[in-house]
Amino acid sequence: MEQPVDTDSRIELKVPQEPKVPQELWWSVLLEGIIATIIGIFLLYEPIATTILLVQILAIFWLVEGIFSVIKALIFTKNGKWKLLSGILSIIVGVVILMYPIISPYIVLRLLMVFIGILALVNGAVIITSALKGGGWGTGILGVLTIVLGLLLLTNSLAGVIVLPWVFGVFFVIGGIGAIIWGIKMRTRK
Repeated sequence: MEQPVDTDSRIELKVPQEPKVPQELWWSVLLEGIIATIIGIFLLYEPIATTILLVQILAIFWLVEGIFSVIKALIFTKNGKWKLLSGILSIIVGVVILMYPIISPYIVLRLLMVFIGILALVNGAVIITSALKGGGWGTGILGVLTIVLGLLLLTNSLAGVIVLPWVFGVFFVIGGIGAIIWGIKMRTRK
């Protein structure tokens, strides 16, 4: 017994298009680029004062965020103890940083260096594991270099703390210029 075959059926394939960014937001991208470029220039020109200011702004953010977290934890009791703990810790960190404005940027940057050093050690181990599973010599060398970088940052984080504002400054300037160009392109497409 033969089944009728429908030879007229068609399959349509849709090619995915790149996501569209609302063109009304061109000014926010442009503003973000301008602010990032200005911060980057200040980090390159006056790294100590700019770092102190940025850490103070971060402390104010942590303080305000901590207050809101405590309020939310007291009002909404679902998972309230973790929000309360997070809020209290944010308040403590914000207050301590604001109380010691000169030494706190050093401590924050030093903790960041330790975090980056540990992250580099873990990433290096993962890369070496990948190399041993057939990733090749290049991958193995990259893994070893990443571990060496992590060890250097953990053993001499002071050097990283001294260099980090300039590194951030360069990234802010480059990223800011890119955002400015992107914002202008978004505006001209409109």
